[in-house]
Amino acid sequence: MSRHPEVKWAEREDKVYLTVLLPDAKNPKVNVDPDGTFTFSAAAGTDNNLYELKLDLLDKVDVEESKINIGVRNIFCVLEKAEKKWWKKLLRGGEKTPHYVKVDWDKWVDEDDIGGPNGPGDFDMGGMDFSKFGDMGGLGDDAMGDDFEDSDDDEEVDKTGEKGDDEAHGESSEAKAA
Repeated sequence: MSRHPEVKWAEREDKVYLTVLLPDAKNPKVNVDPDGTFTFSAAAGTDNNLYELKLDLLDKVDVEESKINIGVRNIFCVLEKAEKKWWKKLLRGGEKTPHYVKVDWDKWVDEDDIGGPNGPGDFDMGGMDFSKFGDMGGLGDDAMGDDFEDSDDDEEVDKTGEKGDDEAHGESSEAKAA
């Protein structure tokens, strides 16, 4: 019986990234059909277990422009889409995505994160100037004043719970000592 390797995916408007995570894969075979069928098989592990995978991608891919890199720890595929458009999901059909297929958040970019009519490169800030935002519009270094300068000092309190004479008149013990 074969097992399924973990697969991570991400996309751009013109390509899909698939990474098959299978360290030390032996005799890996990867095939991509123009209709969008991706197949993979390899042996791995100390028992040379067979790992197989078949993914029916949402749309067609350009096999000639797609690239596959077989590495020691994973198999990385850049599949060029036949038609440049964002896909709503990775696989065709109404079934739930298999548990071994996961989003590759390291490569993921949302459709609206890319430059374009609604991308951040064209985002209209309405003429707002953020150059002075870091210094809070000129409040200065002393924006809080001296109100909190000695806030961590304990006040002297006698047994009746009242402030000592020096404290009541606004003199702190530090000022008196100086």
